[in-house]
Amino acid sequence: MSAKYIFVTGGVVSSLGKGLAAASIGCLLEARGLRINMMKFDPYLNVDPGTMSPFQHGEVFVTDDGAETDLDLGHYERFTHAHLSRDNNLTTGRIYEQIITKERRGDYLGKTVQVIPHVTNEIKNAARKVAAGGDVDVVLVEIGGTVGDIESLPFLEAIRQMRQELGRENTCFVHMTLIPWIAAAQELKTKPTQHSVKEMLSIGIQPDILLCRADREVPEDMRSKIAAFCNVEPAGVIIARDVPSIYEVPLNLAQQGVDALVLKYLHIDANPADLSKWQGIVHRAYNPKDEVVIGIVGKYVEYEDSYKSLKEALVHGALAENLKLRVVWVEAEGLEVDDYATQLNGFDGILVPGGFGKRGIQGMLNAIRYAREQRVPYFGICLGMQTACIEFARNVCGLAGANSGEFDSATPHRIIYKLRELTGVEEMGGTMRLGAWECVMEPGSLAAQAYGATTISERHRHRYEFNREFEPALTAGGLKLTGTTPDATYVEIVEIPGHPFFLGCQFHPEFKSKPLEPHPLFHAFVKASYATRAPGGLAAEVVPPAV
Repeated sequence: MSAKYIFVTGGVVSSLGKGLAAASIGCLLEARGLRINMMKFDPYLNVDPGTMSPFQHGEVFVTDDGAETDLDLGHYERFTHAHLSRDNNLTTGRIYEQIITKERRGDYLGKTVQVIPHVTNEIKNAARKVAAGGDVDVVLVEIGGTVGDIESLPFLEAIRQMRQELGRENTCFVHMTLIPWIAAAQELKTKPTQHSVKEMLSIGIQPDILLCRADREVPEDMRSKIAAFCNVEPAGVIIARDVPSIYEVPLNLAQQGVDALVLKYLHIDANPADLSKWQGIVHRAYNPKDEVVIGIVGKYVEYEDSYKSLKEALVHGALAENLKLRVVWVEAEGLEVDDYATQLNGFDGILVPGGFGKRGIQGMLNAIRYAREQRVPYFGICLGMQTACIEFARNVCGLAGANSGEFDSATPHRIIYKLRELTGVEEMGGTMRLGAWECVMEPGSLAAQAYGATTISERHRHRYEFNREFEPALTAGGLKLTGTTPDATYVEIVEIPGHPFFLGCQFHPEFKSKPLEPHPLFHAFVKASYATRAPGGLAAEVVPPAV
C-alpha cells in the first residue's frame, strides 16, 4: 500500500506550534500501530539553517547523517520513532540550488524553468522520497510559515497538486490557526481563523481539520460557528489549549479525537491507541517529589529556542527522577565580573552548552572554575567541554594564557585548535564535523557507567577539537580523557575523577534524548545535581517560573 499524507499548515501568525502539533499527531498514529515518517518544508532561501543566527532561527538540530536542520525535527524525533535525515527537511534555498544545478547541466533540454511545474515538482518529489521503500504508512508534512506568505506559495501549490494526484482518501489537510482573546473587549474572536481558512480556499485547499490555538476554553457555540463558516465538520474543530507541559499535547489532541478523525479521512483501520506511557510522563510532570535547579551559562540565553533540545533533555532527566526542573538562564557575559560567584551560588548543577565565537568565554570559564572548586555538578557540551579543558589548563596546570585558536590565534598554549581536515577551509555552511560518530569510553568511567556501555554513537557539530599535544600536561594535573574516537584521533569526553559530577563531551547528546528514553548523560547529571544539592536550594529571589 502506498503511503498516505497529512499536510500541516498554519495561519494568522507564526509560532503557533505547528511542529509540536505535527509531532503529536505522529505520536498518536504510532500509538495506534502505524509506521510514520515526518518532514518539514521551510520557505526561506538559506540552503539550511546552519549559518543562521540562533537569535533568528533558534537551535540547529543535527541528524545522524550530518544534516543541519530546523528545530522542529527535534520535536519529531522526541515524540515519535521516526529516524530523520537530510531528506526530512527541505528549504526553498535547497530546491533552487537543485534546480539551478540541473538547468546549468542541461537537464531541462532548453525548456523555460518556472515555479510551476519545476519548483512544485521538486517539492512533490521530496515528499514522495521520504515514503519510498514501502515501509511507511503515513507521512506528516509540515509547511513552515503562514498562509499568505509569498515564499510559502510554491509549497502550498505543491500539496494542492498532491491531493489532486493522490485523491482525497490519501491526503488530509490540518490547518493551525489562532483564536485570540481580546482583553479590552473580554472576548474570544474567530474572525482571524475564518480569514485564514478563506486564504487557504483561495489557493484551492480546503482544510479537513482545524487546530485552533487558544489560551482558554472555547465555547461550543463558537466552535460550531467556526465549523459553519470554514466548511469543516464540527468534530474537526479542535481546540489546541495552552498546557503547562508540551508532553500533554498528544493527550489533549487524543481526548478530542484528532487521531480518529485523521484515520477516518485517510480510510485507515488501526488499533486503539495505547497512551499509558505518555500519561505516566504527564503524571510525573505534574506530581514531582521535589525540584532540581540547573543554571545554564550560555551565549544565547535571551532566546530560549537557541537551546530547545538541551532544555528538553534536562526535562527528560528530571522526569526520570520524578523531579520538577527549574532552569535559570545565565548570560555568560554577565559572569565576567569579580563577584561572579554570587550569581552561581545555590545552583544544584551548572551546564555550559555549545556556541561559537569568543563572546562570553571568560564568563563560562568563571562558571566552570566555580563548579570545579565548589564541587557543584558540571556538564559541558561541545564548547562547554572545550572551555572546561581551557579552565583546567589555566587554573590547575598553570598554563597561563591557555586558550582556543578560535578565540586567540596568538595563545602560547593552544589547548583547542581547528579540526585538522578543515585547515584552509573558510566556507561556513556544512563544513564542520557533523552527524553521528562513534566514541569508545574507558571502562569504569563516569560516562561508561551512565551509558552502561563502552561504545556509543553520538551527533556532532563542531569546528574545533582538543589538541592532544597537551594531553600529558592536563592528565598529569588530574583531568582524564575517558572517551575518544575508535582511532583515537579525537577526544570526545573528559572527566575529573573524585568530583561529584564533572564531565565534558564534544558531541551533542541532547539531540538523542526523548521523554520516554531520557539520555543517559542528562539523567546522570540531573541525578547527581539533586543528590549533592545544597540545603535550602537556590535563593528565592532568583528562582524563575518552573519549566
